[in-house]
Amino acid sequence: MILGIDEVGRGPWAGPLVVGAVVLGGAIIDGLTDSKKLSKKQRVRLDIEIREKAAGIGLGWISANEIDEVGLSQALVIATKRAVEQIACPYHEIIIDGNVNFLQSTSKADYVKTMKKADLLVPSVSAASIVAKVARDNYMILQDDIYPGYGFKRHVGYGTATHRAAINKLGITPLHRLSFAPLQKYANNKAHVFNKSDIELTSNQNNASTTKVIGDTAEDVASEYLIRLGHKILDRNWKTKYCEIDIVSCENGTIYFTEVKYRKKPNQGDGLAVITPKKLRQMKFAAEFYVLSNKMADVNMCLSVISASSVSPEVIDFIKI
Repeated sequence: MILGIDEVGRGPWAGPLVVGAVVLGGAIIDGLTDSKKLSKKQRVRLDIEIREKAAGIGLGWISANEIDEVGLSQALVIATKRAVEQIACPYHEIIIDGNVNFLQSTSKADYVKTMKKADLLVPSVSAASIVAKVARDNYMILQDDIYPGYGFKRHVGYGTATHRAAINKLGITPLHRLSFAPLQKYANNKAHVFNKSDIELTSNQNNASTTKVIGDTAEDVASEYLIRLGHKILDRNWKTKYCEIDIVSCENGTIYFTEVKYRKKPNQGDGLAVITPKKLRQMKFAAEFYVLSNKMADVNMCLSVISASSVSPEVIDFIKI
């Protein structure tokens, strides 16, 4: 029962840092190795198998803005803690890839062993490397539709020549890490900020697929917001026959069932306006069914709604219904 930990996204100019944490718990999965040594197809296949068989999986996300605020070293510590907090199964040892114990300041410090190339040598660390890589790549592919022209789906935020040329032409986005040396010159240059109106979106980009991408991104923003408030994310897009709950989270013993609504502008009003009596009944039924199906006894439940925007502030309202 080894908890393996590895990070993805330390070096990119844009996008989040993601730390993976996996307890395989005796599961045997062929082909596990450092995610960088696998093809995309291999990673996706293994990611599915890991999620099906592992005893515990956690992902710690930290945004570009947070990285700029606290620095990369502290960001790694925060993301690692967030990943480990999501592990509910027992484990007797923690192995972190590399030579830095990111849990040194926690009560788990004595259980940690750091190991260079652990993602090659320890299956649970390899698994952590893979799930973090797939999750981050998928996120950056979604951003390619939100911020067209940058090629995020190809370079996933790394400082390639194509990425550099796109920044020079289009400006920076909220995904960019302005504390990184190549981008520091843009930190106080408000005129050099990406403006979607500078790019004409084709009719194909305004279809249901784009709507889904925007919705997924809003849910990512809302999840990060809840995590910062101390919530542990239990489920995303949990479905029943009649209703889908965007985010299920837990904080101080209360289970929150949150609907996420996207607002193009912060002044468009809160998400409560779209929660009709029918929708409220559906959410209540789904919440009760979730607790029942997961055999949770004597828990407090709260329905809530988050309004998210693509501009600052990204989270407009968090309202408990």
